[in-house]
Amino acid sequence: MTLNVKGYAAFAAKEDLVPHNFVRRDPRDNDVVIEILYSGVCHSDIHNAYNDWGGAKYPMVPGHEIIGRVMHVGKAVTKFNIGDHVGVGCMVDSCQHCSACEQGLEQYCEEGNTLTYNDVDRHDQMPTYGGYSDKIVVTEKFVVKVPDGLDLKSAAPLLCAGITTWSPLRHWNVGPGSKVAVVGLGGLGHMALKLAKALGADVTLFSRSPNKSEDARRLGAEHIVISTDEAQMKAVYNQFDLIIDTVPYVHDLKPYIPTLALNGTLVLVGYLGDLDPVLNSAPLVLGRKSVAGSVIGGIAETQEMMDFCGEHGITSDVEMINMQDINDAWKRMLKSDVKYRFVIDIASLKA
Repeated sequence: MTLNVKGYAAFAAKEDLVPHNFVRRDPRDNDVVIEILYSGVCHSDIHNAYNDWGGAKYPMVPGHEIIGRVMHVGKAVTKFNIGDHVGVGCMVDSCQHCSACEQGLEQYCEEGNTLTYNDVDRHDQMPTYGGYSDKIVVTEKFVVKVPDGLDLKSAAPLLCAGITTWSPLRHWNVGPGSKVAVVGLGGLGHMALKLAKALGADVTLFSRSPNKSEDARRLGAEHIVISTDEAQMKAVYNQFDLIIDTVPYVHDLKPYIPTLALNGTLVLVGYLGDLDPVLNSAPLVLGRKSVAGSVIGGIAETQEMMDFCGEHGITSDVEMINMQDINDAWKRMLKSDVKYRFVIDIASLKA
């Protein structure tokens, strides 16, 4: 069963994506073949395609926020049927036997999980290609069910932006009585506000811009603190149990540390790289405060998040685009000109 696939690919760093026809691997007995309906556009798609993090493999078909419809199931598949609406996130396989995988934390696989794109299949060494395409083949264990009633196009970013913020909320046991702050209001930040609010937390947005207040309240923030206002920052010292920092570039963490409560944690989910300026350990030591990191979530955790979003009617705020508009969308993303996630209508590939 050869799968001829249409998509858009980057062929070199900093170059526009262009139409690309390619072949996906033959489905194995435990595989699900998915007709892709929608693909979210993540900032990491740009980083990968531009080779900002190194290790880019071209041609690269980005996309790891995938919503689709099952079109074929292998004979060993038990969880899905043809016609089911399903999702695929940032990874499509892992070793399944290390300590992390045994805990259902495949994102931390000690052998390295297999990424949805810009990676190599661990069984047949074929390159992986992502959701900017019309079909994908994924092992059953790395596919999640989409709850009935969720708007499919708006559910696509849950597979990255959603789970990236859900995982720390769950790990640090956020619920009624928790005080949570979010740094940055973008694709990740707007999902953090929605999910923290739905979990029952008292939610604050840290922002450099006062003009985001109205939108932040609509999304779930009860309080807005302007992070450049020294008086406002001092007023929230020793308050927050958890701060989710979604900013995707290097920035100073020191102003936020005093706002953590005793035993509080600031968790980085948006930035990879060296911290600059370096942290002073004194406020950490004297308040048993922590700075931590978190990346996406395991498959069971992702399904839990999808089910929670189904129960509470939570999806992302999206702007729909055609595949042919992807390069313009990337340029707009680099200027933060989107509220809050682009989603590609993959039907436009057939045009």
